[in-house]
Amino acid sequence: MLDRHDTRAAAFKALFALVSNPEANRSDVYEEALPAHEEAPAYLTTLVDGVLAHQDELDAQISAKLKKGWTLQRLSKTDLILLRLGLFELQFVPDVPDKVAVNEALELAKTYGDDADAKFINGILGHFVKA
Repeated sequence: MLDRHDTRAAAFKALFALVSNPEANRSDVYEEALPAHEEAPAYLTTLVDGVLAHQDELDAQISAKLKKGWTLQRLSKTDLILLRLGLFELQFVPDVPDKVAVNEALELAKTYGDDADAKFINGILGHFVKA
């Protein structure tokens, strides 16, 4: 059974695959994103379905926090997907503390990007952390 960190990593992989190929079969995408012989946990579908359902809203909020002259199209796919995932957890998953949502996004950024990506994601998501 996957823990939540591994589930978030699988959600990132699934979202990345779906951004690259929106027509892909979700079951196949989940299978590719998960370790062998693992079933898709409910939280994986919560994250993927939630990010996709709220993508326009999330993108608008992220776009509003970008520096002047920057657009979503200028962001790497990795950064954009991690921002969507982190922001979705911050705003729509009440049982995940803000600090955990941001930290998980940063850990995934360090795994799938680099320290500069993590700093960028921290700066953007920091605007959304409840005081």
